[in-house]
Amino acid sequence: MRTNRMRSLPRGLRTYGHNLRLFRPNARLYLAYVVVNGVAFGVFRLLFNFYVLSLGYDEALLGRLMTVSSTVSLLCALPAGYVSDRLGRKSSLLVAGLLSLAAVAGMVVWRVSNGFYLMNVVMGLAHSLSGVTMGPFLVENSGEKERTYLFSFSSGSQMMASFVGNWLGGNLPAWLGSAVGAEATSSTAYGLALGIVVAASALGLLPLSLLRRRKTTRQMGEAVLSPFEYARRHPALLGKLIGPMLITSLGAGLLMPFINIFYRTVHGSPDATIGTLFAWGSLAMGIGLLIAPPLADRYGKIPVVVLTQALSIPFLIILGFASWFWLSAGAYLVRLALMNMSSPVYQAFVMEQAAPEARGTVASLVSMSWNLGWAFSPSVSGWLQVEYGFVPVFLGTITTYVIAIYLYWRFFWPGRSSIQL
Repeated sequence: MRTNRMRSLPRGLRTYGHNLRLFRPNARLYLAYVVVNGVAFGVFRLLFNFYVLSLGYDEALLGRLMTVSSTVSLLCALPAGYVSDRLGRKSSLLVAGLLSLAAVAGMVVWRVSNGFYLMNVVMGLAHSLSGVTMGPFLVENSGEKERTYLFSFSSGSQMMASFVGNWLGGNLPAWLGSAVGAEATSSTAYGLALGIVVAASALGLLPLSLLRRRKTTRQMGEAVLSPFEYARRHPALLGKLIGPMLITSLGAGLLMPFINIFYRTVHGSPDATIGTLFAWGSLAMGIGLLIAPPLADRYGKIPVVVLTQALSIPFLIILGFASWFWLSAGAYLVRLALMNMSSPVYQAFVMEQAAPEARGTVASLVSMSWNLGWAFSPSVSGWLQVEYGFVPVFLGTITTYVIAIYLYWRFFWPGRSSIQL
């Protein structure tokens, strides 16, 4: 038995490598963009909360800013899907990248609350357009055999890049602050670090500019379905696809944007420690995402989604309620890998159900389901933290995740139901 397992490992690695070699030129260029952008926004995600707090604002404002960004992404998801189908995937990705770059630059130079709100509107537009474009782009630039690998490798590469970005983010304020004679936790140091994000984001646009354009749906003579018409034709099935994601997003929006605040306030961790933890978290997620495709090949996409997310729940409980930092941090790493490794697997599953002319529409509806929770939850979480701390935040996240996992199992587990869009 052990010998057979040892023999299967090299065979599995050869299969994995073969599927990676099937990636098309456009897919490889997109992966290059993902790596550069992943480093940049690894820095941004770690430091932005600290940057806002260093300017004298509180967690309640942070929650409202996240709500603004997610609300805009939610409201723009349907028109963004239409724009992506009409404008083309390359142009849509470039526009989204430019908007994202402009939003970060605006927050560096315009440090008043109204500026933050406006730039989060711009960021929401960028997230909406890139979010609804990514899935159709990857489907259109991959074959059935390597598709799950491309989805997972894209997410995994982003997480590996975030490993570098998180580590840099934990150290950049100290380095830059020392260079200009400012404290590492000052708004000056954080602002300079975010300026690095702007420069790296601009560099990331280069591989996107080299993408080869494909014929758009309109050019091929296929009708682009109205999102409302598509929803009218498939209400029950679309409800099953997006319902669990919506519930998951409600819980994720409560907690995930504030993990760095949790470790600073509850465990008293300094920026460098949090940055290192986030870096290892990105690495753990990246490893999990790269492992996901062969697991999905062997056991099926939905079993991987259900089992990995269910296994993450005990570690989420330890993360939130352990008294020792080392135990909470260890649980954080394991939970990240388990909970998130199934995300690209499920994205590929959803995209495979949609006809080519409907992919932009389906991606829009999926994006809406995710952003609806993030539009609502951060403001609630910010208020809860100010009034009651993190205990109700963790309880809410755990509850919603358990419900969502049950729905994935109830709707899609092999043998329980079938789905076809």
